[in-house]
Amino acid sequence: MNNPLLTQDLLPKFDHVRIEHMETAIDQILSENRMKIATLAQQDDPTWETLAQPMQALDDHLSNSWSVISHLNGVKNSDDLRKVYKNCLEKITEYSTEVSQNAALCEAYKKLAARDDFRDLSEAQRKSVENTLRDFHLGGVDLPEEQKQQYAALSRELAELSNRFSDNVLDATQNWYKHITDASELAGVPESALDGAKQAARQKELDGYVITLDFPSFFPVMTYCDNRDLRREVYEAFVTRASDQGPDAGTWDNTPLMAEILKRRHSLSKLLGFNNYAERSLATKMARNTDEVLDFLNQLADKSKPVAEQEYAELKAFARDEYGVDDLQAWDVGYYSEKLRQQRYDISPETLRPWFPVDKVVPGLFRVAEKLFDVQIEAKPEVETWHEDATAYCISRNGEPLAWFYFDLFARQGKRGGAWMADCRVRWRNLRGQLQLPVAFLTCNFTPPVDGKPSLLTHDEVTTLFHEFGHGLHHMLTQVDVLDVSGINGVAWDAVELPSQFLENWCWNPESLALIASHHETGEPLPEDLLQKLLAAKNFQSGMGMVRQLEFSLFDFRLHAEFSEEAPTNPLDMHRKVREEIAVIEAPEFNRFPNAFSHIFAGGYAAGYYSYKWAEVLAADAFSLFEEKGIFDAETGTSFLHNILEKGGSQEPMELFKAFRGREPQVDALLKQSGITDEAA
Repeated sequence: MNNPLLTQDLLPKFDHVRIEHMETAIDQILSENRMKIATLAQQDDPTWETLAQPMQALDDHLSNSWSVISHLNGVKNSDDLRKVYKNCLEKITEYSTEVSQNAALCEAYKKLAARDDFRDLSEAQRKSVENTLRDFHLGGVDLPEEQKQQYAALSRELAELSNRFSDNVLDATQNWYKHITDASELAGVPESALDGAKQAARQKELDGYVITLDFPSFFPVMTYCDNRDLRREVYEAFVTRASDQGPDAGTWDNTPLMAEILKRRHSLSKLLGFNNYAERSLATKMARNTDEVLDFLNQLADKSKPVAEQEYAELKAFARDEYGVDDLQAWDVGYYSEKLRQQRYDISPETLRPWFPVDKVVPGLFRVAEKLFDVQIEAKPEVETWHEDATAYCISRNGEPLAWFYFDLFARQGKRGGAWMADCRVRWRNLRGQLQLPVAFLTCNFTPPVDGKPSLLTHDEVTTLFHEFGHGLHHMLTQVDVLDVSGINGVAWDAVELPSQFLENWCWNPESLALIASHHETGEPLPEDLLQKLLAAKNFQSGMGMVRQLEFSLFDFRLHAEFSEEAPTNPLDMHRKVREEIAVIEAPEFNRFPNAFSHIFAGGYAAGYYSYKWAEVLAADAFSLFEEKGIFDAETGTSFLHNILEKGGSQEPMELFKAFRGREPQVDALLKQSGITDEAA
């Protein structure tokens, strides 16, 4: 069979990829890799060229096939694909554990690191070998045989449990919908959201409107719908997804999966000599120990909570005085916050939508990147993709291609919610000197165009797009030729959000907004009065936003740090405990937020969700230099490109940050940027 997943094409042949190709390709690659590794591990005098480079080639071949399968599982999910993905995931997990526990291969790398000429290798090559030796230890290579088998079993079970968690969230999200035939029930909901609800109804062959739990449908109801009972119903369906509560109680309940995931993570950590999974998580991060993380989060909480309490008191007083609401509930907060924002600043996300059509925002985003980093970005509509919504682009400099990427921006059935960047191809140079360019998948879930009207974004969605593109630039603009530390590979997880959060700043500056905002009908730029209102409202309820993110971070970190075999931590109890300490909004008893917290139970953020805040400090401090020099200052942009984006994981992130900023990061920049100061409390 001519299998498109076995060819080493730079851009996958999506028109030709079939489900029946997937497991066959993975089986063949794993079989070939195992045979080659057996030979590579037996070398007496391994060199970079005879060991590390060939191993990178094996990793790359597997990654290039698996990245496509994994991506399609996220954007074109089906029962058949889900089954194949699960089978492939099990096989790859088993293989990865085998490799990380291969004592002979580890010895070969130790010999390479001990060579007299090891110091003559490039910094990226040495960092790659050092990371590999660290990962051998973290993969259990030093364990006795019986414990190695325990580790392998735990890894296999964790992969399967996390995948089931993710499937449950997707199923629970996409199964629930509310059919409405009386338009008065949706009073207050903006026309753009009503158009989407009509389209959702047509897709289900129903009259009227359909509200779903996808964010473009859920958010407008919670923010604008005058019908309090409907808000409560939609809120309850959302916060009880994949749980024992709510309209689908028990159908896709993730409660037992969370317990099993935590138990196995803890056991795996203990096998490796760590006290808990939080310690294991920090072995590959910037933060040095659990106390440093907790001190960091608590310091931010101490500064933010008084501001958040003041903001919430203002909201409650506003809802009481203006609307007669004495019992403000969780499903009211978004609605009355929006009313308060409009009263205070005379602006709302819906006011701004007409000025942010996708077909203006995307070219504007590209123009920002082009001005900052001296690149050119061009659409390539002839390139095969997996869906008509997806488009391929090429990034070049002076006519020389640097990278490729795909945009898939709109929500649809069978597509995982949220927004993310994933690598399709990683930049590296093989033994024959051939360079593979990086390729990225950039995925969002915005409201699609409806009935000939363009997709109009909220400013928050514009910020999300910039965020994901920042990740993409980190992956794509690397100049590192060593696979393991190229792009985002090898970057400490608590530094990986630096470029993404950094790029968000260009959504808030008049000079850059001029590039991304114009009216979808008239082409007029964003009026000065709207611009000033947008900027004035930037830090509206920033204290409440900060403590919400800190709640997620502390919940995640303490959940893993305080777990014990004798008294396993219950996620719901921990969530309540953290909320009692930090949250200002009271959650209803039926709230089951942890059950759909995919970042930590099905993503890469376990005991690492704090990374968003950690990296936000880096991003705010990095941007403060642009505030000093000018947001499109060529010298500063080039410095960020050379010291951060191009370096990938080839050096420690703190060293890279200091090379750019001239000093270590300071938390004050983030607090100032968020409007959280001692005077604000």
